[in-house]
Amino acid sequence: MIERLISRRELLRETVALGAFSVTASAFAPGCDKKPKELHCIDESALAPDEVTARHTLEYADKSPDPQKFCENCQQFTPPPPGKGCGGCKVVKGPINPKGHCKSWVAKPPTT
Repeated sequence: MIERLISRRELLRETVALGAFSVTASAFAPGCDKKPKELHCIDESALAPDEVTARHTLEYADKSPDPQKFCENCQQFTPPPPGKGCGGCKVVKGPINPKGHCKSWVAKPPTT
């Protein structure tokens, strides 16, 4: 059996080629192994202290524990502007996750 030694130059060339292939292949398959980013609407930094207290008193949660009751199907929810993920609420101040929940949830009336 004949063993062939690889020169440093060949090794470097193969390594660079493999790296270039990996970068190119990942550019053509964006999102194949990526999960969509989960939306978080919990920033209270722009709220007044009493608004933060009300938010906590009404037990706003960024993710509803009840799959039937979430902000997006509540009368109080105001949808986000185009391109934005967090909406608003007529009762709870600050950013509101469409899949969130609080104690002031009221079902939207059926649309006809």
